[in-house]
Amino acid sequence: MQSFEIDKSDLQRIETALEGNDAELEQVLLEYHASEIAMLFGQLPQEAKERIINVLPTDIASEVIAEMHEEQDAGELLIGLDPEKRTEIIAELDYDDATDIISQLDEEDQQEILEDINAEDAASIRELLKYDEDTAGGIMNSDLIKVNIKLDKKHALDEIIRQSEEMEDFYTIYVVNDDNVMQGIVSVKSILKARADAKLKDLVNRDFVYVKADLDQEDVAGLISQYNLTNIPVVDDDMKLLGRITVDDIIDVMEEESTEDILKISGVSEDEELSGNWKEAVKSRLPWLVINLGTAYLAASIIRHFDSTVSKIPSIAAYMTIIAGMGGNAATQALAVTVRRISLNDLSDKQAYNAVLKEFLVGLLNGAANGLIVLGVALFYDADPMLGLVLFLAMTGNLVVAGLTGASIPLVLKRVGIDPAVASSIIITTFTDCAGFLLPLWFATQLLLHHK
Repeated sequence: MQSFEIDKSDLQRIETALEGNDAELEQVLLEYHASEIAMLFGQLPQEAKERIINVLPTDIASEVIAEMHEEQDAGELLIGLDPEKRTEIIAELDYDDATDIISQLDEEDQQEILEDINAEDAASIRELLKYDEDTAGGIMNSDLIKVNIKLDKKHALDEIIRQSEEMEDFYTIYVVNDDNVMQGIVSVKSILKARADAKLKDLVNRDFVYVKADLDQEDVAGLISQYNLTNIPVVDDDMKLLGRITVDDIIDVMEEESTEDILKISGVSEDEELSGNWKEAVKSRLPWLVINLGTAYLAASIIRHFDSTVSKIPSIAAYMTIIAGMGGNAATQALAVTVRRISLNDLSDKQAYNAVLKEFLVGLLNGAANGLIVLGVALFYDADPMLGLVLFLAMTGNLVVAGLTGASIPLVLKRVGIDPAVASSIIITTFTDCAGFLLPLWFATQLLLHHK
């Protein structure tokens, strides 16, 4: 199956169907997957979305709402529906999806929804709402299959069949004691293959990976990736089973964390939604731009200090902007690789040292290669070997600075408890801009002016 991309003809087809009756609209909608309809929602007005959700069968409507991105305001869509339809949709949603959507609403709307739905469902959702959205508790689903360790094969299978009636997918059976304390895990395959008189306590795997409810979601993703798990149990401080996190939840987390890191590295706050208005964008970006303006003045002061050099060697002004720009690009590359390393696992002192050393060597070699190019350009256009040498040394030096700062600064920030994705780019830009102006001007002053 090929990936779906919003096409103008698809949008026009839905808009045309919206002009017809409900039966015709439903017939067109059922030709699309729920995730495709959710993508199309980004191009449709609120009234159209509400009508589509009301026309669709409840099971598909719930899938559409679950597939909507956070910035599409699924909560707002849900609260605008008829209470009966809304209740049916929430009953179809997994608890974690329902919690994510309801958490987008204000407290009054949350109460309205929770009072309308089944008491058991409401209790489960209220329990999940207690956890921070970026923690294991915030992304876990309390729908799971658990059996008591005292059971034998027959009674365990009976219990699995009973609990699985309301579940779509499950891979692992969680084994607990009378107090709901985790004892281990067991697969359905292991139970089925066991002897008829087998006891669950003899089949359980007590060496299992689990997470505490307050663990950051990014760390949960790291564990699932590290151990190649399809799901992982969530427990409290007393090892009581709270829920499970499945691999599809982690895919959403990885997408969210990647977007967050990209925005941070670019100097954009994670609080700015991708679909936010211009006021939110200005509020989010302006502080970082003001800080960047301050660092730009620092770089500009270097040029003022070497006014006489610039006036006597005007061509150096053009070259130093190239050197500074190249340094910024090289630093961004080193920064991206280092932040990625940090996000995957905490680096030991030796690993951190090796990461910095690697970026130093990469900067040295790339700097020398690019330095030879600018040297050749200077020989061709300016016919000045000494100017070429100045540019070679400056380019090499700035790319070394770029590699060192791009690797070391995020590592230092991580050690002192500051998010490296947030502050690194501003600091590194300052270093590469200052070095990009200082090195060519200083070498030009020493090699071209003082020796004339």
